[in-house]
Amino acid sequence: MAEGAQPLKHIRTAEFVVSNTDVRRLPDPHLPEYALIGRSNVGKSSLINALTGQKKLAKVSVTPGKTQLINHFVINKNSKPWYMVDLPGYGFAKVPVKEKEKWTRFIRTYLKYRENLMCVLVLLDCRHDAQKVDLEFMEWLGEHGIPFVMVFTKLDKLKKGEWETKFKKYEAKMLEVWEALPQVFATSSDSGKGLEELLDFVEDTNVHFKPFH
Repeated sequence: MAEGAQPLKHIRTAEFVVSNTDVRRLPDPHLPEYALIGRSNVGKSSLINALTGQKKLAKVSVTPGKTQLINHFVINKNSKPWYMVDLPGYGFAKVPVKEKEKWTRFIRTYLKYRENLMCVLVLLDCRHDAQKVDLEFMEWLGEHGIPFVMVFTKLDKLKKGEWETKFKKYEAKMLEVWEALPQVFATSSDSGKGLEELLDFVEDTNVHFKPFH
């Protein structure tokens, strides 16, 4: 997005709340929550910053696998608030096996037991064919009944018309396992493509949230 870009129409404020690796210390589940996750270097931090119009809200790392914490941000704190959650990436190649296992455990514990989690936004680099690690992760979500949508990133990196061809291949691969695809968004953090549609989805989904007491 352009230098000094403003937050999109659905986001008036965005503030960091807390980082941790202990699901017992997460914020109270009194607000609807949306978790972003994907392979390392998929553009997750850039997407968060583009959505909120804050260039440094989520730290963009040049080292894949750098984010090792569950990061909570509160959106629209004073009016119809909700949580945006930045989860550690998966598929990190240069991380010791024990570290991978530890991260996987706490990420999956969060996803399975977080009561106010409305949806997982699974980020996928649109330039690549379907990756085994992504397919397996989405299958795991499906097996555990965890709602998710597919959010393709870096759309601006493809030539005009190239996205449709790549998506058809991705769709065919998914339909080998799934009866139908979840909702799909194609986005670009640089151009802003698809970001409003993604936030429209969040706003529409928030209507169905029932607070936990």
